[in-house]
Amino acid sequence: MQRLLDKVAVITGGTGGIGKETAAVFLREGAKVVLVDLCEDTLHSVKNELAVFGEVVTVQADVSNEPEVEKYVNSAVQHFGRIDIFINNAGIEGKVAPIIDQSIEDFDKVMAVNVRGVFLGLKYVLRVMLKQRSGSIINTSSVAGWKGSPGVAPYVASKHAVVGLTKTAALEAASGNVRVNSIHPSPVNTRMMRSLEAGFNPDDAQSAKNKLEKSIPLGRYGETKDIANLALFLASDESSFISGSQYRIDGGMTATSN
Repeated sequence: MQRLLDKVAVITGGTGGIGKETAAVFLREGAKVVLVDLCEDTLHSVKNELAVFGEVVTVQADVSNEPEVEKYVNSAVQHFGRIDIFINNAGIEGKVAPIIDQSIEDFDKVMAVNVRGVFLGLKYVLRVMLKQRSGSIINTSSVAGWKGSPGVAPYVASKHAVVGLTKTAALEAASGNVRVNSIHPSPVNTRMMRSLEAGFNPDDAQSAKNKLEKSIPLGRYGETKDIANLALFLASDESSFISGSQYRIDGGMTATSN
């Protein structure tokens, strides 16, 4: 349908499951895409894979490093002249352990990527979008941004923080015609969940997966395409009156939460 025709999208965590799938969906809908991630080799490989769908630019950057965030934003503007969509998606799961066994180093690492990275992305992308007086930002949170989850306190704390950043940014950016929303996936079939399953039950990761699936009323994990389709809606003009909202995409997993 070309719902994003000629729009420019920047996607952090661009080589991961959700980032890569979102890039593919956006390209098919007519967008130009800037992929941001840590590993240059993986970026090159994903770019080659996605190039058949449209124009892809890659930038190697650490989202927790302010000069590197400024670099990827400037690179996008220098290449395409604007940023219409920002998928503020990079994140890590951290160590699976109770709070009493979490080190401050592990806590700080998760917060650096999942909170500082989101904050810095907002800081520099908003400057561009407010100047052009248009844009849609989608921050990736999680069902862990709605409720607690034993064993992953740093991750849960970080994803709650994304909600606060989203709401505040939405209020600050509204007068500049920029929208900011967050999405909250349940477990999704990606590398991150394989890591968490192994952390929850090192002796039987499949058992951990089965238990998590049973906690989802629809009875399955999400797929990356499910998340990408929601991001497409929030990136498109079809959601032009939506800002400051939190979208659960979790198969009913948090239906009993406030």
